[in-house]
Amino acid sequence: MQKTVLAVLLASGLSTAAFAQKSAPSPKAYSAAGRQVQVYTTANQTDLRLSATDKLSFKEVGQPLETQPTVFVDPTHTFQTMLGIGAALTDASAETFAKLPKARQQEFLQAYFSPTQGIGYTLGRTNINSCDFSSDIYTYVQDGDKDLKSFDIRHDEKYKMPFIKQATAAAGGKLTFYVSPWSPPAWMKDTKNMLQGGKLLPEFRQSWANYYVKFIKAYEKAGIPIWGLTVQNEPMAKQRWESCIFTAEEERDFVKNYLGPTLHKSGLKDKKLIGWDHNRDLMFQRAATLFDDPEASKYFWGLGYHWYETWTGSAMQFDNLRRVHETYPDKHLIFTEGCVEDFQLGNVQDWKLGERYGNSMINDFNAGTVAWTDWNILLDETGGPNHVGNFCYAPVIGDTRSGQLIYTNAYYYIGHFSKFIRPGARRIATASSRDVLQTTAFLNPDGKVAVVVMNQTDQEQPFQLWIKGQAAQATSRPRSIMTLVIN
Repeated sequence: MQKTVLAVLLASGLSTAAFAQKSAPSPKAYSAAGRQVQVYTTANQTDLRLSATDKLSFKEVGQPLETQPTVFVDPTHTFQTMLGIGAALTDASAETFAKLPKARQQEFLQAYFSPTQGIGYTLGRTNINSCDFSSDIYTYVQDGDKDLKSFDIRHDEKYKMPFIKQATAAAGGKLTFYVSPWSPPAWMKDTKNMLQGGKLLPEFRQSWANYYVKFIKAYEKAGIPIWGLTVQNEPMAKQRWESCIFTAEEERDFVKNYLGPTLHKSGLKDKKLIGWDHNRDLMFQRAATLFDDPEASKYFWGLGYHWYETWTGSAMQFDNLRRVHETYPDKHLIFTEGCVEDFQLGNVQDWKLGERYGNSMINDFNAGTVAWTDWNILLDETGGPNHVGNFCYAPVIGDTRSGQLIYTNAYYYIGHFSKFIRPGARRIATASSRDVLQTTAFLNPDGKVAVVVMNQTDQEQPFQLWIKGQAAQATSRPRSIMTLVIN
């Protein structure tokens, strides 16, 4: 296991020295004896929101009984290393942010990006060209400019780039940031339309590959480092908004013959290239097509995925993640987008919003995911702005009428992971003896263990946190999520 984890980190571009500095230690032995546990809780029908609640202590208990509900944790068995948790900084988020009073803007930045006063986001995503969460349809070149001589990112300089820079500063000066296109310019497509699907015309494949390079270099010249990119947002969806269809074979061949070589020739081979960027349902077929071809696979860092394949939490296809991770252990899994759709302002405190995030994050991490990206980090009181009326929820709503921020419980549920599971943390073995308690656990670089336990039932559930014969007694409140930090 040690060798495998090291190989994965080296493939990510981290040196052996950086691995030693940034990753959590892998202890050969671990004892919970004498350790203290600080519990943080968010619970329905209470005022608890990421609140420090209980302090627990371990005592020797030996063999647990079947009658004792137990969450087992073993820090000596480690798995994938955490890259980061964050969200998309879209046009809509940036425009909403710009409309807020300065005091609320500062509150927002601290709430999301401060690791002490907020929930410590370290990961970001944004759109290349317009997407549904833009107020207008735009590109960065004039029509027909195959050589991209007119390429200009001036559109993004008004709202989006200043917003990204402020977020990066609030995160301590570093944000792992990646970019995604929703559609090439209309004139590059067979439909001559950025909306409603369509395909990239063969004669513009090289121009489109050059487009990514132009965008990344323009952003980096402006002071926004780019860590990676996805090939195409939702490549199998014909949407009312910006969209473009790539079959698995088309994505494979575009990367193998155009995008991959172009990134390398342009000095951008260090950028992490992510395939698929769509739902869990078809991801195994996409992974097999992209990664079974050695000439294509060598360009891919990993596979991105969304959660829109189903709205029934119990039916979310987490096993597909496991199949990809088992089959291609040298590739990385990254959750690139998820949100709850059909926004209604009156439902922003629906407790199921947060539970959807908790259920996804626990299962995604347990299946091998190394990074998790929410969709819009901020939206306004309409669930927008959005140029096609596809209004959605964000964890924080900026009411541009009153100038106030509305925190949904999704913000707190995400925070139970992002605040306590830091970049470089390594997932450790954990299991629950009761299916009412969902759990995942990580060993952080500072040596602290963070165990997340979620209860979606209406019943209180006492349990013991058990590590190698030592146990601490805890209670999971109804409809709650808790993070137990072991010092």
